[in-house]
Amino acid sequence: MTDAAEGHGAFTVLIVEDDNAVKSLIATALKVQGYRLLEAGTGGAALLEATTKNPDVIILDLGLPDADGIDLIRQVRTWSHTPIIVVSARTEDADKVAALDAGADDYLIKPFSVEELLARLRVATRRLAADSGTDRDGPVYENGDLRIDYAARTVTLAGEEVHLTPIEYKLLALLARNTGKVLTHNAILKEVWGNALASDLPSLRVFMATLRKKIERDPYTWEIELSGGLEIKFDTKFNVIGYDD
Repeated sequence: MTDAAEGHGAFTVLIVEDDNAVKSLIATALKVQGYRLLEAGTGGAALLEATTKNPDVIILDLGLPDADGIDLIRQVRTWSHTPIIVVSARTEDADKVAALDAGADDYLIKPFSVEELLARLRVATRRLAADSGTDRDGPVYENGDLRIDYAARTVTLAGEEVHLTPIEYKLLALLARNTGKVLTHNAILKEVWGNALASDLPSLRVFMATLRKKIERDPYTWEIELSGGLEIKFDTKFNVIGYDD
């Protein structure tokens, strides 16, 4: 086994795919890298595997014979923060946005490069490894009604818990650590996704928009900044006060 494979041996990946050829391709690539595998061909089987085996990452096709993958994402997100990488033949932006809004962490369109899938899987497992450690910025962040408990990985707004996906939480923690500073889109992508690919910019926009809707009193005041620039600056009340292309 290679060093790379040895490094991935601690992670278990659930592959949810009804196309046996695609499932076999993904499984073979992951086995070579040393990942432990679980497989499911239906939504029902996927939920059973996810609840009983607790995989570290889920690779999910949206077009399952007994369920829509987006509904499956929503169900998983009611009880788990497990990273979900969607691999789908659906190419419309609306499908990608719907999956990310439902709680997916990444989205690859078929046909895809095995190397890109492996790269995105490495990003997900690096986040898992990083999140397992103690947060370096103190146990709690407070700003007005917003409170982040890093140890518990919980967020509350005016005393009410805000339910965030793993990516949304990562984004919020990054922004909280940099309140009052300008962050370029490259800096955000590298910190949250582990790289700065241009193809990830639409995903960043979606996650920023959904995060704002959850934590802002008036999220629509952010729309111009979101569409007009990718450098974002927050004031002490966690509002955008500047951006740059």
